[in-house]
Amino acid sequence: MKKVILGIIATAGAAALISLSSCNSTSGTSANTGADSTAVAGSIVYFDLDRVLQEYDMANDLRSVTETKINSINQEVNRRGNKLEKDIKTFQDKINKGLMTQSVAEIQGKKLEDQRNSFQQYAAQKQQEIVEEQQVMMNQIADAIKTFIDEFNAEKGYAMILTTQGDILPAPVVTADPALDITDAVLEGLNAAYVKSKAENKQ
Repeated sequence: MKKVILGIIATAGAAALISLSSCNSTSGTSANTGADSTAVAGSIVYFDLDRVLQEYDMANDLRSVTETKINSINQEVNRRGNKLEKDIKTFQDKINKGLMTQSVAEIQGKKLEDQRNSFQQYAAQKQQEIVEEQQVMMNQIADAIKTFIDEFNAEKGYAMILTTQGDILPAPVVTADPALDITDAVLEGLNAAYVKSKAENKQ
């Protein structure tokens, strides 16, 4: 049973680490992001996705909400798992001390087995919920970025916009002219659009 509980926690932890590692790594191509992009229409440009995920306000807000949901799920799974574990331990102690008849022990043992199976199904369901929460969060972030980039490029007219990720050897853009790095412009536009969207939703 502890393995089931730990499996849920491990899944949530892994999911959180995936999203946090994406956010905290700094691409090698971002060393010159302080330089203003002077790329002209028709250029092939790129932006640092790691940096965007780290500094995009919407991504940070969604991560915070998702982590709160996951923590709540884990707490409830742990509460139920600990109660079941306590009930099983109490049952075993009574058996060892001879405090119940064999017929009563069989009935209670069957009941506890049913509870264990029910808990395992519940834990698996909650594990799936955690995966879905993470996936929805990433889909929302990806959709917002893609929508913005489409509108952004309709104005800029670049031939191609690439994303690059990684620290030691970023891919697909290992190295490039800093003037082709549009990360600052992308971040500025994304955050401005997010602020505007929040203001409109409050009205």
